[in-house]
Amino acid sequence: MPRSLIVLFLTVFVSLIGFGIIIPLLPFYAQTFGASPTTIGLLFASFSVAQFIAAPVLGELSDRWGRRPILIFSLLGTVLSFALLAMAHSITMLFIARIVDGLSGGNITTARAYIADVTPVEDRAKRYGLIGAAFGLGFIFGPALGALFAHISYTAPIWAAAAVSAIAALLAFLWLPEPERHVSEGEVPPWWRALGDLMSRPGLRSILVVDLGYWFTFSVYQTTFALFGQRRFGWDAPHIGYVLATFAAFGVMVQVSVVGRVSRALGDRGTLVAGLGLAALGLACAALARTVPMFIAALAPAALGMGLASPTLLSLISTSVPRGEQGLAQGAAGALESLGRTAGPVFGNSMLQHFGEGSAYGAGAVVLLTTMAIAATTATATPSAASPPSPPAPAANR
Repeated sequence: MPRSLIVLFLTVFVSLIGFGIIIPLLPFYAQTFGASPTTIGLLFASFSVAQFIAAPVLGELSDRWGRRPILIFSLLGTVLSFALLAMAHSITMLFIARIVDGLSGGNITTARAYIADVTPVEDRAKRYGLIGAAFGLGFIFGPALGALFAHISYTAPIWAAAAVSAIAALLAFLWLPEPERHVSEGEVPPWWRALGDLMSRPGLRSILVVDLGYWFTFSVYQTTFALFGQRRFGWDAPHIGYVLATFAAFGVMVQVSVVGRVSRALGDRGTLVAGLGLAALGLACAALARTVPMFIAALAPAALGMGLASPTLLSLISTSVPRGEQGLAQGAAGALESLGRTAGPVFGNSMLQHFGEGSAYGAGAVVLLTTMAIAATTATATPSAASPPSPPAPAANR
């Protein structure tokens, strides 16, 4: 593997550790400023909205100015946002900090573009797995480190997140070269136009609807976890961090050692249906659990189901369109996922505030059961059923 990709992996991994540190801490930190659960949901959503707006712009700028400067800019923006978060003295400053992070949050999309620049088409799927591995490891080590630093104070983990993000920026500055070629698949229409085209294809439409429902529910689970544990079991930030790290590790093991075997036995759609069903069962049982052992037992099928569903969704989207429309499909799916991550925190935390902590997970289970029914009863799209691909444009030299 080229050294540039090793450095890229380390850069993304370290930056995601910083992100993972914040997830279990932010609800507790926001409560010190008097934030309600609904406000906390809006705080999580503000990041996703800002990122949704900024990511396409940063992607275009990376085509013009280069991957390396945009990646470094994104990482430095994250450092600034964490510093603002640690020094906040009002809820307004918390929102400003999260919006700054979202507006500069082009590191993942830029990393994907970098991989495309330096990797032959036949090897890209394997090397895109680097991003998935960085995500998984970041969400193991991040919450665990956040839990350790939370014993000091609420701001200590935030400063730690700023420090690791600064290290990621330094790694990119010192060792990450600018790729010689920037790959382009031709003119890509705006996401809303691409989404309208893809949603007109019945089989693909069902997969995209399932994708939206899955990421909506995942964000409900992720952003209400801390308040659920606090209200029902009296957990503090360290408890939340350790539990999230444990189940993130379990999810990574599922994706590494289980998904391939299940997919060979059931096929992609069967694996997706099984994963959504297990995740729904786990969330429903978690909503009803009244003791810690029951809650932990309920999280096991939830983590297993999510570990099965997430990579299978990516595979189904990829195999449902011709090669020339891969960028189109992934961009449209990314837009839907951003919408799910925006609506999920607001919905989940509002449910928790007004109807009790179990209501968010119960509602999430209903959404997953609905998406499971859609996945089980709708024919999967095939590339031959899609519109023919346009010829790829030649890659431009930089």
